[in-house]
Amino acid sequence: MRNRKNRSWFLFVIGLSLLLSACSMGQPDVQQEESESVSKPSVESNVIAHDLSIPWSINRLGDEFYLTQRTGDIVEIRDGKKSVVKTNLSKPLSKRPEAGLLGFVLHPDFKANQQAYAYYTYDESGDPYNRVVVLQRKENGWSEEKVLLDRIPSGQYHHGGRLEIGPDNKLYITAGDATQQDKAQDLSFLGGKILRMNLDGGIPDDNPFKDSYVYSYGHRNPQGLAWNEAGELYATEHGPNGYDEVNRIEAGNNYGWPKITGDEKGDSLVSPLAHSGEPSWAPSGADFWNEDLVFASLAGQSVKRFDPETRKVSDLLTGFGRIRDVFVDGDTLYFVSNNTDGRGIPRENDDKLYEVDLNSLKLEE
Repeated sequence: MRNRKNRSWFLFVIGLSLLLSACSMGQPDVQQEESESVSKPSVESNVIAHDLSIPWSINRLGDEFYLTQRTGDIVEIRDGKKSVVKTNLSKPLSKRPEAGLLGFVLHPDFKANQQAYAYYTYDESGDPYNRVVVLQRKENGWSEEKVLLDRIPSGQYHHGGRLEIGPDNKLYITAGDATQQDKAQDLSFLGGKILRMNLDGGIPDDNPFKDSYVYSYGHRNPQGLAWNEAGELYATEHGPNGYDEVNRIEAGNNYGWPKITGDEKGDSLVSPLAHSGEPSWAPSGADFWNEDLVFASLAGQSVKRFDPETRKVSDLLTGFGRIRDVFVDGDTLYFVSNNTDGRGIPRENDDKLYEVDLNSLKLEE
């Protein structure tokens, strides 16, 4: 009897160790959201579109909006009318958690060429991968025209997925570590990186590593990219069990994952400007409003504001549930909720694209 008890205790300890290991490596980025509850919005807002299906990325051109849905469609909004437009991709979308049609950005000459860039996750022979493609808007919908970068590592979680065109007219791409955390330090592995490419898919001559798309490395799962007026790049990133990050991104820098997290430091490793500690923000899309970074927060169920001078993070608005992406135009904030993604509490007609006048907010100084 005693030996049997000892064996049971041994198996329990081993199982607990494996569980804790999985928590730091491969679990989803929204691990502290089980106690979500519906609260009243903290500000007045205008709903531009509703009944969206896990929207992921916001683009705006003039008065027109283009939203990706993880389920594979692109929502176009013109004159207040929503159209769900079919997207013809050459690979079937992966059904893994957090995967699907993710990042999307219109070509700078979209009006002339009707092209955009997209990032999506697919499965091949049982393995998941991500790719960056050119989409063409045609009469009957969007169609994949060209693959610019393929087989970006993927996994059960940590797909990355954000696309943005920088002030240098280059395409920036966030790639998660695909739950292979140690490879975030491997420059030959595209996961756990922020990537940079020419708009035609080529490698820029001034990238920090020769013949490589890698712009920065040591990332876990970055999902927000934004530039301030000075042209400085900032990123938001999911951490392990909390410890999400806001970083200023510079070419060639190593942001430490998995060697350091939170306030930890290391030789030649860049610590974050701010981090969440516990619990998690689960940050996603980002943009700048004047000198402050604003970013979506899933677990934190808010849009947050980061002051680069004080390095303080505060709530800009709350009460809309999980927020996936933000877009700022002057003093107007647009954001999409993500309450239908399986981890939130859907409200009536969720998910939605909202509009808020930032000048109407009472902000902490």
